[in-house]
This record gives sequence, C-alpha cells and structure tokens, in this order.
Amino acid sequence: MIKLYNGGVYLVDGTKIVDDPAALPGVCGRSVTPEEGRKGTMAYGILKSHNLSGDMDNLQMKFDSLTSHDITYVGIIQTARASGMTKFPMPYVLTNCHNSLCAVGGTINEDDHMFALSAAHKYGGIYVPTNMAVIHSYNREMMSGCGRMILGSDSHTRYGALGTLAVGEGGGELAKQLVGRTYDVARPGVVAIYLDGKPQAGVGPQDVALTIIGAVYANGYVKNKVMEFVGPGVANLPIEYRNGIDVMTTETTCWSSIWVTDQKTSDYFAVHGRPEAYKELRPADVAYYDGCVYVDLSTVECTIALPMHPSYTYTIRELKENPRDILYACQEKANSQITGAKLDLVSKVHDGGIWVDQGLVAGCSGGTFDNVCAVADILRGNSCGNGTFKMSVYPGSMPAYLQLLKNGALTDIASAGAIIRECFCGPCFGAGDTPANGEFSIRHTTRNFPNREGSKPGEGQMAGVALMDARSIAATAINGGKLTAATELDVNYTTPKYFFDKGVYDKRVYNGYGKPEPEHELKMGPNIKDWPQQPALSEDLLLKVVSYITDPVTTTDELIPSGETSSYRSNPLRLAEFTLSRKDPQYVGRAKAVHALELERENGTVNGEVSRVYSALTAAGVANDPAATVIGSTIYANKPGDGSAREQAASCQRVLGAAANLAKEYATKRYRSNCINWGMAPLLVKDAEAFALEDYVFIPGLRTAILEGTPQFTAYAVKPDGTVKPFSVSLGQLTPDERQIIADGCLINYYRNH
Repeated sequence: MIKLYNGGVYLVDGTKIVDDPAALPGVCGRSVTPEEGRKGTMAYGILKSHNLSGDMDNLQMKFDSLTSHDITYVGIIQTARASGMTKFPMPYVLTNCHNSLCAVGGTINEDDHMFALSAAHKYGGIYVPTNMAVIHSYNREMMSGCGRMILGSDSHTRYGALGTLAVGEGGGELAKQLVGRTYDVARPGVVAIYLDGKPQAGVGPQDVALTIIGAVYANGYVKNKVMEFVGPGVANLPIEYRNGIDVMTTETTCWSSIWVTDQKTSDYFAVHGRPEAYKELRPADVAYYDGCVYVDLSTVECTIALPMHPSYTYTIRELKENPRDILYACQEKANSQITGAKLDLVSKVHDGGIWVDQGLVAGCSGGTFDNVCAVADILRGNSCGNGTFKMSVYPGSMPAYLQLLKNGALTDIASAGAIIRECFCGPCFGAGDTPANGEFSIRHTTRNFPNREGSKPGEGQMAGVALMDARSIAATAINGGKLTAATELDVNYTTPKYFFDKGVYDKRVYNGYGKPEPEHELKMGPNIKDWPQQPALSEDLLLKVVSYITDPVTTTDELIPSGETSSYRSNPLRLAEFTLSRKDPQYVGRAKAVHALELERENGTVNGEVSRVYSALTAAGVANDPAATVIGSTIYANKPGDGSAREQAASCQRVLGAAANLAKEYATKRYRSNCINWGMAPLLVKDAEAFALEDYVFIPGLRTAILEGTPQFTAYAVKPDGTVKPFSVSLGQLTPDERQIIADGCLINYYRNH
C-alpha cells in the first residue's frame, strides 16, 4: 500500500504520523507550529549548517565537494576558467564513466579525459580514470558523509541513504562554487517518505523506487522538494538497497533526498575505511513535513516502468494479466511523442507470455554489489539460452568488481551466458548495448526516456526500454526472455558479505586536492573549444518562435539527445547541431536563420521581414527601437526540462542565438537554472495560444522588468499577416544574482562584469 497525505503532517518520535494538528498535544504533550516543526527535519539541520546567508528562507550555500563526469566537466572548467578560477576551492571529483567508448568520434573522448587529468593537476582535483567507477558509486564510497552536501553535474547525484544531502544541477551551478560564489535557492519544502514493513523476497530496490515514482511524479507531489526517508521500515533495508531506492528519487523531480542513519550506515563507512564519516541523523522528537508518502514495503510487488518514462508503472502481475491492452496503450502514448519509426510492443505478446530481447543491470542504480549478487543467485546453474535474448551486467566500481570476482558471483553470471561489462554508464543514456531495431529491452538503470537506449527513430530505428529490478531481469533471463517476476521463483539469496578494497583506487586515482600546480599545462584536444561570446540583454527583446512543442513534458534528452552526441559536448558549436534533432529536426535551421538576423542587426542592417514586424508593432501603438533591440530565437514547450542536469540542453539553444524559453512551467529547477546561467530568460506564459510557430514575440522593457523584479509584464505576438496580439508574461522567483546574469547575457559575462 502507498498513501499520499493531503497537506502537511507531524512526525512524532520518528514513528507516529499525525495529520491533525489538534491531535498533536494528545500524542506528544504539546502544540508545535508548522514553522517550528520544520526546523526538526534532518534536511533543515543540514541546510542550516551549509547556509551563509543567515536567512533560512533564502539560502546561499557552499557545498563540501563537487563531482562531474566526462560529459560535463570540460564545459564547467572552461566556464570557471573564463570566470577567473585559479584553483579548485573544494574537493572536485572528475570521473570518466560516460564517454569511455573512445572509438566514438576519433580521439575526442580520450582527449577530454586527458584534459581532466591535466586540470586535476593544475587546479588541485581528484581524477578517477576511465572505467574505474561510475560517478555515483565512487562518491558513495569515497566522498559521502553524514551531514555533508555534495553538488554534482549529473541529475542522479543522490547520496541521501548515506546521510548526504546531494544535489544534481547544471554545470553553471558548479562553476559558481569553483569561483567562490554560493548556490542560491529558496528553502525547499520537505516531504516525509515513511517506510513501514519489510520487502518480500525477490522484491528489489528498483521495485520500491518505481512504486514511489509512479505515485508521485504526475501530480508533482515532491517536485523541487527534499524527500526525507523515515519510519521503521528503513531499518529493514540493507544500505545498498537504500542506495538503489535513493538514486531513483531524481525521477520524481524532487530536489534532493536524505535518510535516517543507523548502525547499518555506520557499518558501511567502517567497511569503506571512513568511520569518521558517520553520525546519527534523525528528525527531532516532533518534526513537521509539507507532505507524507506512506509506503508499506511488504505490499510492494515486482514492478515494471514501460516506455517512455519511469513513472509509467505497472506491477508485473498486472501487466501479465492484461498484456495486449496495456502494451497497446503504452505504445500508442509513446508513438505520439516520437517522430519517425514507431514502437511496437504488442508484437512481444505471443506463445503464452511477454517476450523481451535484452536485459541489462548497470550503473549507479543497478550495478551495486548486492544487486549483482542477487543476479548471480538466480542465474547460478541456469542459462540465458541461445535465442534472441541477451544479458549484460555492469558492476558500479572496480572495488565491487574485485569482490564479485573473489566471491564467484561474476563466474556464476558469465557461466549462465550473460556478459560482464566494465564500470560504465552507457546503457543509461544510449551509448552501450544499444538494442536492434524493433527490440524490447528491460533494464535496471535510471531512465527509459525516448531514445535513451540509442535508437534513432528519424532514421527508421526504434527500440523500447522498460525499467525493472535486477532480480526480475535475472528471472526473465533464465526463462529465455519470457517476462518473469523474481517473486515467481524460489531462490536462496545468499547475501554475501562485502569487503571493500581501496587499494585499486590508491594505485590509479590521482588525488591532487589541496595541491594545485599552477604551472601545469592544460592538455587541450582539437575538439575542446571555448564558449562563444554571448550578447547582453537589450532593454527590449524580439523573439521568433522556432519550435512549438505541445507534449505534456519535454525531456532534456529531447532538447539535446544523448548517445553518440555526448562526444561533442566539449565543442559547443558542433554539439549545437544536434539540438532538438530527434524532436524537431527543423529547429537548428530555423534558429540559425534568426541568429543571422541578429548578426545583420549588429552590422546596422534590419532585414525586410523584421522591418515588417516593427511596422506592425508601430501601427498597433507599441513603441520600438529596432537598432537597439536584440533579435533571438525561442522555443515553446508546455513543461520543458525533465530529466538530466545537462546544461547543454540550454547552452546549445543559446549558442544558436536563443534568448529565452517560453513555457507554462519548467519541469525541474535545474533546467530553469541552466536557462538562467546561459542568459536565456525562463519566461512563463498562461496563454500559449496567443502565439504560434514562426510568430515573432516582442517584449518591451524586459531588461528593466527583470532587474526590478516586475512580477508580470506584457508581450506582443506578431503574426505573419501583421496582426499584433498582447499577452501576459512572467518570470517566477529570481534571486538578485540570477536577474543580473540574465541581463548580462550569461554566467561568464556576469563574472567578467562583476
């Protein structure tokens, strides 16, 4: 059973939920106001200890450490260098777990790795070599600590199960930390995730996570809030089980997460040679939460998230009881989002079952020691068969890999016909084990967004991914690909003890924190380019709508695809050629055409089409100054930015000349922050029907409105026939620094100017 409470609740002694304030004195002997009770959450205490503003409603935070991987660190370091950074002021972990297929794009992936190693020497960073560990496994093992805060340029930066409040953000927010600035945000709400009971055998962490995601994603119950895991059920979960649930909280659109800590947490740090990183974290005897999700772990079933989102959840039992109707509805919903080849799931129902073609257990969510051991227990003495079904397992770190070698788990897995891969995040974003056209893959990874598996519908390729727990994937494997819940098997789970061998890190990881070498030369490969110069915001702004997306949600994968495009993220202009390529292939050409209009304006020429727009505005009584008004492109999307923290979802638009986004709402704080840090106004509109694709939008006085915090102002849509239609525009909450960043044109300009 899972229950969402309407409104806030009090938690008394960490165990009693009180949703009626009048009943609180009878439970704890006193009344407590919500604001006083909010101070009793674990999140409040951690935020307070990292806040420099003195105002707990408006936080200005410094983090204990930073982390990035090889898709994001080049751009961040380039931004920080351009902004005046001379050394890393805190531990900064640079992992190499995404672009480690070094044949893609020639030498450019390995060139990025060599850039990172040289930057670790020059600025004093921590360099984790290729395939040594996936980013989140390393940070759990080596950087987490109770009460700490970690900022990462990957959306799944979540170490709450280890008492660490971790946040995934775009690269601009890490660059701010690197130049000594703060992370500024209004204090987030906190929602209790109350765990009760104990999972049944065969139900894994992904099952619990998907059950929660399915209950809270669509209604935004925890959006931009902290998920605080409490309740007696926590004690019934091993640490790696908690880690597996925790990393998936990103898919709820929450801001961060934190868990109560206990002896199991202490044991984790002791095993990893860092006993000092442990301290007990618990809510106060009375704590107030802005909501509560009650989860009875004993009722959670083996669960599947169908394409194309982790929230499209069914229990495997439900799916098997009505496969054709459910899969048909799913494929039609998915196909409405896809341009090009279409998904066919119904054909997977035949011969008395649902048949899948591939199973993967990988990365920060799937490749944990406990998960891989459970897979070995199921596969031991069995076979994956010699049909179309195939299976791969990617352990999360080399220390875990070594222990899995020693205890025989990898032998059992390989003997069953599954393939053991390196520590690599590729299957999570479409750069490893890409299925064949028409195939259906089940994965214990983090996401199953459109094309996350690597297919290209626009080129006639289509595959589908469902998310499942490692245990049910292994159960499916021994049935030759026939979808099977792990609870259908009678398995003796051996749960072997974990022994952490740090020696492999000591031998290979370069730790230069606190030892910068300013004279060390950065190693710049030919694909590594500086960020292009960006113009400041003019007083008025003229936009042309070059993409109009009406899907309920637009993911960052649709804004800038992952997969092989990731190799070009060190080259802003080359990467920008892929912007919206799988969602709106006409976008890049349209955006470039608008950017050409701006370049003409800067050279003193106003294009005839633009002149007609201004003539229409003048005729409608709207004052304008064409020579002094920047011309930029914009996209409209109902709810853009779900998913990855990648700043390139915004920066690619910006380097093509975008000056704003128009949206009814933004899916995540991190995407909105990326727009801001790249100088694009994150505009909010209620009347999206006021304008259309290829319309111009004129916003007079925008610069002043932003700098003065005007809550709402008027924009004018100019139609091709010269009709001018006014509509209201707003910006939502912005900090003073964010206002100035937009006005200056981007974060780099802001630091250069101030």
